Amino acid sequence: MVVASPNPIGSEKLIAVEVPIIDLAARGPKVAELIVKASQEYGFFKVINHGVPEDVIRKMEEESFNFFGKPASEKKKAGPAQPFGYGCKNIGFNGDMGEVEYLLFNTNPHCISQRSETISNDPTKFSSAVSGYIQAVTDLACEVLDLMAEGLWVQNTSVFSSLITHLDSDSVFRLNHYPPPLKDRDTSPSSSFQIHHQGNNIGFGEHSDPQILTILRSNDVGGLQICLGDGVWVPVPPDPTSFCVNVGDLLQAMTNGRFVSVRHRALTNSDKPRMSMAFFGAPPLHALITSPPEVVTPERPSLYRPFTWAEYKEITYSLRLGDSRLNLFKACPDKEAQE
Repeated sequence: MVVASPNPIGSEKLIAVEVPIIDLAARGPKVAELIVKASQEYGFFKVINHGVPEDVIRKMEEESFNFFGKPASEKKKAGPAQPFGYGCKNIGFNGDMGEVEYLLFNTNPHCISQRSETISNDPTKFSSAVSGYIQAVTDLACEVLDLMAEGLWVQNTSVFSSLITHLDSDSVFRLNHYPPPLKDRDTSPSSSFQIHHQGNNIGFGEHSDPQILTILRSNDVGGLQICLGDGVWVPVPPDPTSFCVNVGDLLQAMTNGRFVSVRHRALTNSDKPRMSMAFFGAPPLHALITSPPEVVTPERPSLYRPFTWAEYKEITYSLRLGDSRLNLFKACPDKEAQE
């Protein structure tokens, strides 16, 4: 069993950078340009005036905190996560660990309804909150993806979004809860966590998201950090009025390396619990991942060979959390310098 180091590695450096903030109410080609610029430089940005109703967010947050506030014995009834359901500390199937507990859902409404029976005393209310939230952030993800395609001058602007709205989309929704150190929590043997050191610990280790796009929201507690490369990390200030957008591995491949799949991690807070709600937009398993012709040129030929999401997902599950995956799907090894 490998546990992520609670302290930054000696070669790491934290710097303060203002991450891009995109106002979706501005409309027009300028918004698409700003999104493309942020996706190329950071693989990450925030969106405001996003159109997700406040009551949809509030209901989802309330239901989430209600669940994570339950005794450990009650929460375990919703697990173990295989992969869906309740999980605690274990991240994936290959030994990665973090100071996190979570709920993972398939985005199919029927699956959510069934799963809610083991999660809530009022499963109908819980299921309604989850399904309503997923629909709202799916709409947001589609708007962003269409703007990305527009900014790349792709003629079919739904080329990316159509993959996550497909009936067989493999999108997932995850609720992450990062409790503060044990000093502020239950110390009984039945407690979900047994942490014996203080300070900000690794809640979810360094990784990139394998899907197309991630729409993330957290409460007003900090902890998210993005990596700019070479051990340089940027803390992302919490902002409950915005959503964070992460470029995933598949989008890097589909934009022929124009966009960067951002590596990121989450730290626990020493005083307050942090909770994040993440929608991972993914295509159907059988979907073939290729670049639209507009982003492939003689000067920049295809960086990646065509592959299916099923192939990529299988590789993802076989590797550790922080392992690089896209390099395994390069069209030619000598094209690495072009990324």
